[in-house]
Amino acid sequence: MTTASPSVFLLMVNGQVESAQFPEYDDLYCKYCFVYGQDWAPTAGLEEGISQITSKSQDVRQALVWNFPIDVTFKSTNPYGWPQIVLSVYGPDVFGNDVVRGYGAVHVPFSPGRHKRTIPMFVPESTSKLQKFTSLRLVASSDLQAAPPTGDKS
Repeated sequence: MTTASPSVFLLMVNGQVESAQFPEYDDLYCKYCFVYGQDWAPTAGLEEGISQITSKSQDVRQALVWNFPIDVTFKSTNPYGWPQIVLSVYGPDVFGNDVVRGYGAVHVPFSPGRHKRTIPMFVPESTSKLQKFTSLRLVASSDLQAAPPTGDKS
């Protein structure tokens, strides 16, 4: 008796993180990673990467151009947990420390073909004046922190 193995499908993602506009910042770099459901598995390529540092262009757009290549293939048995690309942009503060300048995420397009996505970037902010003052004095950013694991303590 033979058992039928579940059929899989492949999702190939190739493209680039082209550019960004952060008018108030310069000398930024970008990190990307993919997040996906438990039925998904990468089969080829890189799930995460980090770009070079780029400076603003000298034209009126003042774009930060990375042309950062992305090439990864996933396999899955169902579309639940469709992959998303998560971008984080970092740059130096006044003391030369790397701090987050923005976070953003977007789902990988569902249909084949060429796609261009604009990803809104979000920056965490301190919730109180005391935290804002403390972060300035201690040269700490309001970077997103991972929550401690919950559940049984065994």
